[in-house]
Amino acid sequence: MIERTLFSSDHETFRASFQKFIAREIAPFHAQWEEQGYVDRAVWNKAGEQGFLCPSMPEACGGAGADRLYSVVQMEELARAGTTGIGYTLHSEIVAPYLLHYGTAEQQHKYLPAMASGAMVGAIAMSEPAAGSDLQGMQCTALRQADGSYVLNGSKTFITNGWHADLVLVAAKTNPTAGGKGTSLFLVQRGMPGFAPGKRLKKLGLKAQDTAELFFDHVRLAPEQLLGGPALENHGFVCLMEQLPWERLQIAITAVAAAQSAIEGTVAYVKERRVFGQPLSGFQNTRFVLAELQTEVQIAQVFVDRCIELLLKDSLDTATASMAKYWATDLQCKVMDACVQLYGGYGYMWEYPITRAYADARVQRIYGGTNEIMKEVITRSMGLGSV
Repeated sequence: MIERTLFSSDHETFRASFQKFIAREIAPFHAQWEEQGYVDRAVWNKAGEQGFLCPSMPEACGGAGADRLYSVVQMEELARAGTTGIGYTLHSEIVAPYLLHYGTAEQQHKYLPAMASGAMVGAIAMSEPAAGSDLQGMQCTALRQADGSYVLNGSKTFITNGWHADLVLVAAKTNPTAGGKGTSLFLVQRGMPGFAPGKRLKKLGLKAQDTAELFFDHVRLAPEQLLGGPALENHGFVCLMEQLPWERLQIAITAVAAAQSAIEGTVAYVKERRVFGQPLSGFQNTRFVLAELQTEVQIAQVFVDRCIELLLKDSLDTATASMAKYWATDLQCKVMDACVQLYGGYGYMWEYPITRAYADARVQRIYGGTNEIMKEVITRSMGLGSV
């Protein structure tokens, strides 16, 4: 295995601390959370108390002012532990950065400290029942009124943290006739009249994650709830496009970490499992399958680590992030399928971590933009625009 050079000793100390947090506060309860369809709210407060939320946000906004590698450590460790119900990284590294990069000073100081402490859980609402990867096809509207306020109408679906969310960053059309150029982003808080979280959605995997529908029925929003204020009205699509490379890289990071964990678990299993009087690892096919998988995951890790380096230099472009997302998630699903096969019938039993990892992996090729959309993005960077 190639030694990774991304992380300093401080990052590894943080990794050890977060591993202990997972072992103490998350792993023992995760099966119960899968049954109930959401994690306990207290696990958010505990993470905030220990500084595990919004670590890359400035200290003035309640964060630690740390580099994004600390968040990468969290993504990797949650994926390796199979604790997929925890929505910390979406909260810390998708929702919070929108506030940091585009929010007014008042918006930043109102929301970021509460997010860093765990007092507020953040979500982002882009997907709609008739518009998933096609963000320009959104039907949700937020129309400006004579008094300067906005009235928000529409619905969103597949929203991670949607049931727990205290703050939702909502994408809506402020100029419905302008396509993507008429989109804005709004800060919508729990309890606002007309805003109602819908049912928690029952999914193939990620069963402990509180994925929900959201409904907006004439929700009146004050002007200060437009992210970035008047200057960013109708500029929401640009903001979304600027942040998508980091979101897609996060998916790739978790894909590689989950695949590596699956391989390690399967190696341990085939050494113990006996078939025809010998360990399953004694069969050449078993060893060759695992050798091939490990080689491909190692290659993916090197590529993803290079993408992280580019991100830290603010040099990660959309096409490269799309390559990482598409390749790593396709590989994750390939690894999970091959490992389930090596487990045999036990690989189909929910009590085994590999079975849950198999179910959890499938959505990775869908969210953040489907892998087919990733290929479209890549081809356009090659000068091969759609006909």
